[in-house]
Amino acid sequence: MRVATAIRDRLTRALAPESLEVIDESTAHAGHAGARPEGESHFCVIVVSEAFRGMSALQRQRRVYQALDDLMRTDIHALRIVARLPDRPQEA
Repeated sequence: MRVATAIRDRLTRALAPESLEVIDESTAHAGHAGARPEGESHFCVIVVSEAFRGMSALQRQRRVYQALDDLMRTDIHALRIVARLPDRPQEA
């Protein structure tokens, strides 16, 4: 879980999330482009943070990508992002 741990650490530092889930979805993409046999290439992050206040959905996604910067270029092939405010837990 080397990549998943790095994702968790970076998002925690950048966004001080109220909650954060990092889900390795790599097994669902086995054999696809960018998938590594050992996994840890395709992820979903569900992050709830006050740091997203005043941001559009697009700006929230960009903020997550910014926090993961070099990992997106080297270790993460695909990332699905759910970024929400604490008082809007059902918002996509």
